[in-house]
Amino acid sequence: MSTATHDPITLEIIQNSLQATADEMFAAMRKTAMSSIIYEVLDMGTGITDARGQLASSGAGIPGFIGVLDKSVKVLLEKFSRPGDIEPGDVFITNDPYYGGVTHLNDLVVCMPVFADGRIIAWTANIAHNSDVGGKSPGSLSADATEIFQEGLRLPAIKMISRGQAIPGIFDIITVNSRMPDFLEGDLWAAIAAVRIGAKRLEELAQKYSIATFEAAMASFMDHGEKIALAALADLPKGTFELTEEQDDGRFFNVKVTISDSEFVIDLRDNPEQDAGPSNAGYDDTLVSMQVIFKALTSPDSPANEGSFRPLKVLTTEGTTFHAREPAAVGFYYEIGIRGYDLVWRCLAPHIPEKLPAGHFSSIAGTFIGGIHPDTGRQYTIIEPQIGGWGAANGRDGNSAIFSGVHGETYNCPAEISEARNGLFVDRMELNTEPGGEGQWTGGHGIRMDYRIRRDNSFLTLGYTRSRILPWALDGGHEGSSNHALVMRTDGTTERYAFGSGIRVDKDDVIRIMTGAGGGFGDPRDRDPAKVREDVRNGYLSAERAAEIYGVTV
Repeated sequence: MSTATHDPITLEIIQNSLQATADEMFAAMRKTAMSSIIYEVLDMGTGITDARGQLASSGAGIPGFIGVLDKSVKVLLEKFSRPGDIEPGDVFITNDPYYGGVTHLNDLVVCMPVFADGRIIAWTANIAHNSDVGGKSPGSLSADATEIFQEGLRLPAIKMISRGQAIPGIFDIITVNSRMPDFLEGDLWAAIAAVRIGAKRLEELAQKYSIATFEAAMASFMDHGEKIALAALADLPKGTFELTEEQDDGRFFNVKVTISDSEFVIDLRDNPEQDAGPSNAGYDDTLVSMQVIFKALTSPDSPANEGSFRPLKVLTTEGTTFHAREPAAVGFYYEIGIRGYDLVWRCLAPHIPEKLPAGHFSSIAGTFIGGIHPDTGRQYTIIEPQIGGWGAANGRDGNSAIFSGVHGETYNCPAEISEARNGLFVDRMELNTEPGGEGQWTGGHGIRMDYRIRRDNSFLTLGYTRSRILPWALDGGHEGSSNHALVMRTDGTTERYAFGSGIRVDKDDVIRIMTGAGGGFGDPRDRDPAKVREDVRNGYLSAERAAEIYGVTV
């Protein structure tokens, strides 16, 4: 048996090679996927765990996917625990949040063990949102779903490739349940290609430096992640901080955060019972959302691994909206996750103003439009998370038109791609200049985006939060503006939505997306008059509102 080398230069090379491998997996999946939600929007993530399923390195992609993959691998290891259950060349899949999938059924997690000298030394894994996995509604998202059975095909941590060969029937079961089987199969093989190239790279790495050194490097990297997190805790305010906040649907969410030199405890136990609809998250996804805000507060510039989160402790009560019990529907889990993330942010912002600005539009604003393509006659579904405004901080305005905190590191789909691949036109995309977010420092702007439908009997499904309860302000600033969508009919009528599924839209109807401005910081009357006049010149602010809110005549 080889002995481990603890030379710091060698360990650093291996650690950086892990990151490079995760990034190569990401690139392989992006280059070979069929759906624009993956190859354009990058609604995906890649990662590497050690043999026990501990996160060793995360690739690019959505921050909210940082901590998903290790949890899925740990479920697989527990389920396939007998000798011979896991062999070289095997590939596993899961999507069920009650059985290792973590998020919702659209997100397929693909995992592959990495073998060397006859034993597992690591796992490669990825996750991506897939356009349709069955269920009662196209796109598999249903705002009126009452149980997970209505949301699509459930894959409870199963093996789909055995010793390099696809298991007969598994792919048939997956594809026959989808309204877009060719896209689903293509995206699935892209995911398989990604974990395979990752496994090959890790095998080569272990052979080059020895298995013992490879494993020592992963352990060292995790210990380093813990040290960075603990060092950052020393600079955070100590004590217990609490917040209660009303939500759009009238429920009240509660959080208690306790910070010490060694722990960061987030207590979400005192929260409403799980929703009768799909606005629920499983415990693991709530944990992921808390990991994202914890990472932002402690070590946002360093790679994430298991050690990064050792000081974090998350408390929940099973059967509540942050810890749903089977068979609760979870399709819109992401709006619950970001509500928890923003709850912690708002709770701590007054105490850590140098790290946390005012509230942002704080919604994934998932928009699903589909139907039969007028040119090809095939089912299409466009899946678009939306961009919006971020909150202001002391000394700077908020950023405009970027993704929400949990959903960053993604892109909006170019209009040309949407029009080429989907049965609609993109008529408009511009900043939303509706009132909101005023202050000495102003919140960033959201967007106004118009999709025009090309064929009758198409559909709209959406789920936005921060539609009624607006992005919060700090130190006398004004609240931001709301997230919502307008359906503008050809007969001149207009309907407003924040949540809904299967809303019928017909030819030449326009779906107008409106995302909110972030909250403002400070009294608007203290804003530099030159900045107010510049806002008026840029069209962000009317002369009348400049005089009314800022007291500046233009």
